[in-house]
Formats: sequence, structure tokens, C-alpha cells
Amino acid sequence: MKLQLVGLNHRGSDLAVREQVAFQGRQVEDALLHLRDRFPGSEAVVLSTCNRVEVYTASEREELAPSHQQIIDFLAEFHGIESRDVLDGLMHQSGEEAVRHLFQVTASLDSMVVGEAQILSQVKEAYERAIRAGNAGPMMHAVFQAGLRVARRVASETTINQRRTSVPSVAVRDFARRIFERFDDKQILLIGAGEMAEETLRYLRDEGARRFTIINRRAEKATAMARQYGGVAAPWESLTAELIQADLVVSTTSSDEPIMDGARFRPIDTARYQRPLAILDLAVPRDFAADVGDALGVYLYSIDDLAEVCEKNRQAREKEWPAAERIVEEETTRFMSDWYYRVTGPTIKQLKDNFAELKEEELQRLFNKLPELDEKSRGEVVRSFDRLMNKMLYPPLASLRDESREGTPHVLLDAIRRLFQLKD
Repeated sequence: MKLQLVGLNHRGSDLAVREQVAFQGRQVEDALLHLRDRFPGSEAVVLSTCNRVEVYTASEREELAPSHQQIIDFLAEFHGIESRDVLDGLMHQSGEEAVRHLFQVTASLDSMVVGEAQILSQVKEAYERAIRAGNAGPMMHAVFQAGLRVARRVASETTINQRRTSVPSVAVRDFARRIFERFDDKQILLIGAGEMAEETLRYLRDEGARRFTIINRRAEKATAMARQYGGVAAPWESLTAELIQADLVVSTTSSDEPIMDGARFRPIDTARYQRPLAILDLAVPRDFAADVGDALGVYLYSIDDLAEVCEKNRQAREKEWPAAERIVEEETTRFMSDWYYRVTGPTIKQLKDNFAELKEEELQRLFNKLPELDEKSRGEVVRSFDRLMNKMLYPPLASLRDESREGTPHVLLDAIRRLFQLKD
């Protein structure tokens, strides 16, 4: 069996690199379809967020699993870039390392903002998409369900998730607050109407924001969100006019390229008469080109600009880290023991089947010699044979379980096959 992870995240790669391999909208479903066609003997889950792009694969038969180079080539081919462009900051893990990493991700210990709530729902969605696409089988079910269990334990047994601080909350409370002391008199423009936009909007409302406009390419989503939160929806074509009026912009679209660059922004800047404008660009790839921030009075922040504040968040939660990490290690050890034990499954089944066959043969021979036995006596004999068979099987099965804690027990498996003359 082989389980591996290939990907990029905020720790080892720049935003510019992650932008090139991020999956937007329906691209995840398309990627899963391509993976299933290219590697039919392997399961796969694609996790793509603003801070990470990770491809998990698993296969019962190692020779059918894709190599990490094949996954790199797949990412490059899918996004129309060169393989070498993906290598900067690339992460490759397999087996126990990959399991531990996934558990840290689900528990929000690997997030830019430790303890943030959004990553768990993103992992769930990635897993559910793989199920719907037919890419998740027993191996992915096992590891991702275990990951969700880890997240629940960390949330209930530690305080690391209390007073959660997500990327939107850091953007609003630590960055927008640098420019504006109050939000109730500010005109706020949300570009995009997805989960990130909605979460940011909730934080802004908590901070007193009351005047906001929502723009989205799918007008019905903007209208629905505006109706829910008491805002105004505007057509996508009015983007320029809305930028002229806005004091604070939160952009979270899934556009493949910037929706605004310096050249297009210049007439907008002129029409604003240098009024301060804060832009929280939470999209990956970025919605606003870096040169927009060159305009006087414009304060442009992207995902990577949150790193400093997020590190402070991490330090504030350091006291809870040991307890959370212990849970991750406990669950990783538990999972790997079960994982290695799965390898022994065919041998255990064959051993049990052989014992059961011998038991039935001997029972039949005994009952043929003792036809006068009544049903009650026959039942007692059968139960005695079952107890004897279970007692004889217990030592080899217990040994397999114990050996599996350290890895796949190949030597012991081979010895059992030879000792009991089990055929492949």
C-alpha cells in the first residue's frame, strides 16, 4: 500500500508560485477526473485553498500508484506551465509523514492562522468532492475520516480553537483597523460572493460596518448575500464606479488573472481625489496587481501580507501546542498501526478460512461417528471447537497486531505463511 502527498503551501512557497497551481471552481472536479483516468489504480483527493495546493493519492498496490514526479507533471500539464515552475517550495511526503501532515492540517495546526475554523470545512469539501467524483475509496475514507476525528479531539481537548482567528478576521481587525478607526461610516465593496467573502462580511458587521455593496460575476449570488445581510448588490459592469465610491474593498474572486491593474486603476484613482482606500485582496491568484498599491492613498494587502500577524497569533497559542501535538502524534501512531495491520488482512483471512475448513471437516467426522447426539449436545461441541480455534489463532494474530505498530510485519507474515502452508 502507498499513501503520498505532493503539494505547495504557505510555509515553503511564495504566493506567486501557489497562484500558478491553484484550482478554481470546477477545476477541482476536472482535476479529479484526469487523475482517475491517468491513474485508475489510485485514489485521490485534491485540496486547494488560498494557502495550499495539495494532492493526496493512495493505492493498495504500490506499483499502480503514481510517482511524485508524475503528480508534478500532472499539476504542470493541467495548469499549462513547465514542471520546473512547480518545484519551488514543493513538498513530497509519504506514509506516516503524509498522515501526520494531514492531521495537522485538519486540526488547523499547519494554518497561517493557527486555530482558524475555515480549513476544516475546506478539507471536508475536498474529501466530499473526491467521493462524488469516485476518486475516494477505502484508503482515503480511512485517512480523511481519521483526520476529521483528530480535528474534533483538538477542538474539544484543547483551547487552541477558542476565540478562533481566521484569515478574514486578521485582515479586518489587524489590517483594515490600521487605516480606519471606525467602519460604520465607511462604504465597503465586496468583490466576490463566496465563503471567504461571507466570513469577512460577518467580521465587518461585528466591527460596526453598515454600508456595503456586493459585486459578483454571478449576479444571483451577490443578490442573495446582499438580501441576507442587508446590503446592496451591484452588476459586475459597475466595478469601476463602485471602486470610485468605496473606502474599503475586500476581493475574493476565483479569477485566473487580476481583475484590476495599475493602468486600469489610474483613472479610478484620479476620480477618487486621493481619498484613502484600503484593499484586502484575499484571492489566490491575486485580484489586484501589485502596482495598484503604488497609487497615493491606496493600502493594498494580499494573503502573504498577513504572515506577520499570523505569526503573532501562533505565538499566542503556543501554550496549547504541546497538547494539540500530542493528540496528533497519538492519532498518527494509532492510524499507522491500523494501516500496517491492513496489510496482514489477506493472510489473516486465509489463516482463519483454513482453520474454519479444518474445524468443519472434524466436526462432520465427529458427528458422523456420534449420530445419537441431540441438538443441544451438538451445539456445545460446536462452541467448544470455536473456542479452541480462537485460542489457537490468538497468538499469531496478536503477534501480527503488535508487530504492526512498528511497520508492515513482512518477516512475521512470511513465517506464518510458511508455518501454516498458506498459498498466495
